[in-house]
Amino acid sequence: MHIALLAAALLIGCLLAVQASVNLQLNKAVGTPYGASTVQLCVATGLLLALGLATGSLGALGQVPEAPWWHLLGGLASPFYITSGILLIPRLGAVTTVGLFVSGQMLASVALDLSGVLGVEQRPLSVGTAAGAAAVLAGITVVVRSQTRAAAPAASPGGGGLAVKAPSGGDGRPPSLAGWVVLGLAAGAVLPVQGAVNALLRGTLVEPLAVAVVSFTVATLAIAAVLAALLATGRTPRPQLAPLRHMPWWGWLGGACAAGYVTGTFLLIPQIGAAVTVALTVAGLQLTSAAVDQYGLFRLPKRPVTPPRAGGLALLAAGALAIQLL
Repeated sequence: MHIALLAAALLIGCLLAVQASVNLQLNKAVGTPYGASTVQLCVATGLLLALGLATGSLGALGQVPEAPWWHLLGGLASPFYITSGILLIPRLGAVTTVGLFVSGQMLASVALDLSGVLGVEQRPLSVGTAAGAAAVLAGITVVVRSQTRAAAPAASPGGGGLAVKAPSGGDGRPPSLAGWVVLGLAAGAVLPVQGAVNALLRGTLVEPLAVAVVSFTVATLAIAAVLAALLATGRTPRPQLAPLRHMPWWGWLGGACAAGYVTGTFLLIPQIGAAVTVALTVAGLQLTSAAVDQYGLFRLPKRPVTPPRAGGLALLAAGALAIQLL
């Protein structure tokens, strides 16, 4: 049974990398990352509501008024993470993007442990934590630098790749690499915060599926509001729904992956512990993102995992394990 739980944690990490990759197909069909995020979160919320109805878990939603209002805000992390992945993967590649996500996740986890906020048990700074944080920072530096040296292959219509036009700044120039790096780190950092807040909400609702339904409902409403505001100001194209009929079937998997990750994470943590859960999800993320880049999976351009990038990934993995297990 314990081995099955460990395998489930590894699979959850794989789901997170698959989610970020397949969302590019959804974005291509809808025509705007904010519209694609809205569609995906609607799918995830619908799946969770169906599961909740089938298992009789939705009765716990009656306890929502008993929870502090800010315990309901964990879902805000999902649209931020999903949209960031849609924007970053075609520009930086799956390996670099996931490396940034992992770095942000690890560093935020360390901050939560050291501060003891959001109900997380406070832990002192250990040698393993310090060494792991340094390895994570060194690893992502190597990965990002290798990305700047090797120009990413352009996504051509005949090659099956995806191209997403980079939004420009006020002077018409695209954002710098530093801007994308900061976005990736921030998107990763919100994940452990989301997990901590959802764990607090579970203390009130008890039922995991009810917590997930609340989280994704908040996420869907938030990204829908952002989409409406951007449409009203003309800052994003109007979403196109007709092309969804021609999207590959696996383009719909993002919603299921998102629901599986959020629900599975706070189900596994009480069973095998936060340290092992995070370490294994990180391992799953790294392995899957490397495969996506190496083989051009999900119609993404091939980005070979060069020796420098492989070394950076090894540092990231070693740092993640040191932080979580030492």
